[in-house]
Amino acid sequence: MTTARAPNPRDDPTVLADGVERGDPAKLARLLTLVEAGDPAAREAMASLGARCGRAYTVGITGAPGAGKSSLTDRLIAVLRASGDSVAVLAVDPSSPRTGGAILGDRVRMNAHATDTGVFIRSMATRGHQGGLAAAVPEAIRVLDAGGFPWILVETVGVGQVELDVAGATDTTVVVVTPGWGDGVQANKAGLLEVADVFVVNKADRAGADAAERDLIAMLELGHGPSWVPPIVQTVATTGEGVDRLWDAISAHRDYQLEARQLDARRGDRVQTEIRDLLKARVTALADEWARGSEFERFLDEQLRDGADPKRIVEQVAIMLSIDGRRGLG
Repeated sequence: MTTARAPNPRDDPTVLADGVERGDPAKLARLLTLVEAGDPAAREAMASLGARCGRAYTVGITGAPGAGKSSLTDRLIAVLRASGDSVAVLAVDPSSPRTGGAILGDRVRMNAHATDTGVFIRSMATRGHQGGLAAAVPEAIRVLDAGGFPWILVETVGVGQVELDVAGATDTTVVVVTPGWGDGVQANKAGLLEVADVFVVNKADRAGADAAERDLIAMLELGHGPSWVPPIVQTVATTGEGVDRLWDAISAHRDYQLEARQLDARRGDRVQTEIRDLLKARVTALADEWARGSEFERFLDEQLRDGADPKRIVEQVAIMLSIDGRRGLG
């Protein structure tokens, strides 16, 4: 007989929520761990913190590996701290195939801020969260928002679909490219045009920076709408050159959204997308669970005896699940 594991006292949702409200870094870190794991205690704690969310401004930073995103993030941290604002960073790394944990390279590169109490840096990976990173990151952002950070930087490891989804779940998305990155057609295929609010040509001290900027301009002229046109900023993150101009571009996009009353609409759209993604993940998990059960096996045996068409079987299963779902909701 298996004995249920007793809850960990440090995972008490009320204690966690109180600690996050006070800005306790240990409680912040623990709640983020529970969020990554999809633990029920995280949901309970977040229910208590909901009223404190929605105050932080979030900036996503994405681009190909080696583009210098971590160095740029490090420089942006310095800009924010010089203004007196605290800042949180989510460094969204690939999952380790062995442990499911995050690779900590980004945190190593930002270790100059390790002793600064106004900076909180966290690496994230999928771990066990239903729906993966795209589902876990918005909830992690809410944790940091509730912790009182006015600015949250979200750095992703690359430009795959998951990374673009994560970076797009922010108020301003910065896409980082380098000289020799490729032409505008490739960027369009990668989905960069859809998510970018600001483009950065980093490592601009190398040959080809001006050509990369011209490619981006041509791409924007072909495909962008009449409203906000993403500015293009050249930077050298290793020296800090151009970082002030990058921050001005981020601030300009923030001001534009506020003046045009687009920020709330953008955030509302993100919440709707998050709900749809979580719902799809939940329905998929439920269907997978039911399809592994003995009831499903008996149902298949009965249907396949008559040579039933697989599509018709799936339609029948969908109807059965829909009826069960309505009963559960009732």
